[in-house]
Amino acid sequence: MKYFFIVAAFTTTLAQVGSYLINRHIAIGETVELNSVLFLTHVRNHGGIFGIMQGYGWIFTTIIGFILLYLVYFIYLQKNLRVLEYICFGFILGGGLSNFLDRFIYGSVIDFINVQHIPYWKYIFNTADTFIHIGVWPMVLIKFYDYRLEKQSIQSS
Repeated sequence: MKYFFIVAAFTTTLAQVGSYLINRHIAIGETVELNSVLFLTHVRNHGGIFGIMQGYGWIFTTIIGFILLYLVYFIYLQKNLRVLEYICFGFILGGGLSNFLDRFIYGSVIDFINVQHIPYWKYIFNTADTFIHIGVWPMVLIKFYDYRLEKQSIQSS
């Protein structure tokens, strides 16, 4: 459990520092080129994932609030999670909480990571979104691996 809360606190703090710095130093709509691939572009997301349902951020704030509370409750009930799973869930909670706080503090999510030269990619995202992905994708691989082991175990019985 301690890994879960340490990772969640660290990722929330780091993502919130990023939102604060972008909000303070780059005007909305302004872009700063870091190199030919990576730009910082300050945009606001008043909707959901990939900018859907703009203007309905309050719906996402409410839903995400309940999901985050349920996630903490779910983790609390678990007795057999691996350390890596606690860490992954910590990344997910930290990223989700940071986006929740952005909506609460700034009225929208502050997005600013703008990666160029990727075919069919036009999205701008933030550190919190990155942390959520850092948590989700290893969990998908872990569960896929566990499923394969379980299936092999059943077949050999």
